[in-house]
Amino acid sequence: MRRRAPAYPRGVAVDTASRAIGVPALGVAPRWLQRIFWANLIAQIGIVITGGIVRVTGSGLGCPTWPECVDGSITPTDDQAETWTKYVEFGNRTLTGVLMLLAVAAIIGAWLWRRRQGVRRPWVMALAAAPLVGTIAQALLGGVTVLVDLHPMAVASHLLLSMVVIAACVALVQFASEESDPPGEPITRTATRYLGNGLIGLTAVIIVMGTVVTGSGPHAGDARTERLDLDPRLVSWLHADAVLLFIGLLIGMIALLYVDASSPVARRRAWWVVGFAVLQAGIGYLQYFTGLPWVLVTAHLLGASLVWVGVWRLRLSLTRRGSRLPAPQA
Repeated sequence: MRRRAPAYPRGVAVDTASRAIGVPALGVAPRWLQRIFWANLIAQIGIVITGGIVRVTGSGLGCPTWPECVDGSITPTDDQAETWTKYVEFGNRTLTGVLMLLAVAAIIGAWLWRRRQGVRRPWVMALAAAPLVGTIAQALLGGVTVLVDLHPMAVASHLLLSMVVIAACVALVQFASEESDPPGEPITRTATRYLGNGLIGLTAVIIVMGTVVTGSGPHAGDARTERLDLDPRLVSWLHADAVLLFIGLLIGMIALLYVDASSPVARRRAWWVVGFAVLQAGIGYLQYFTGLPWVLVTAHLLGASLVWVGVWRLRLSLTRRGSRLPAPQA
């Protein structure tokens, strides 16, 4: 008699190898929970973009107080001095509520997964709290940024905090799709993993330098905002030099991945980073030579976020976590 394939609970992720022997992948988050984690990652990137739109449209003080928009009102009023910029800034603040809902959903979802299926994944549980903690910190930092009249360093810290939360969300998405937590088993030589660490570190430096370029440039977020006392042309070219170094390291990474004969996932992710980096570099030069139009500046923020996500996903793919499957049942 032909054996019937075992039934799997709805939403439980099952990898190809596990399906072949009739065993669910151990510790892999159900698909509905992975979608929640992905939604948090996308939303955190989205708030970077909307925050950039606030800045490049000069709407940073469209709501001049915090947590209220104007004294005595949470929402914009008809009689406040600010015109359409109040709606841009208020819209960005409202999106924080969406991030809060998604962040709470991530925590509740991770808790339900653990309670219903008895899975113990400390890293996933801890990282599931990162979007909520990060969003609360962003809201508080946003208030400080308004109170200091959009000082360039306060605005820069706003973006850098977002990048930390995005990195945590990338790790959350990755670990939730795997069977176990770090450290895992390396699948490449040590030099390749060190180079992956270097790409993350250099990307972080480039992002910080980008905030310095913005802080010394024309997009202050409001006409009343002070700028960093730096030569925009000089800091822009230093920023570009760091990008060229990044491209060189990335080429070295791809060469090592093919020498190592590592997983096709790692090589595919490396090529995605190449695509994002080339696109980002092109946008950077174009915006520089066209006088920093706000559309290109916003696209540059999106590109920075995608490169940041890409280098983290590349580095995490250099280690395999939970590759062992249980023995087939008789």
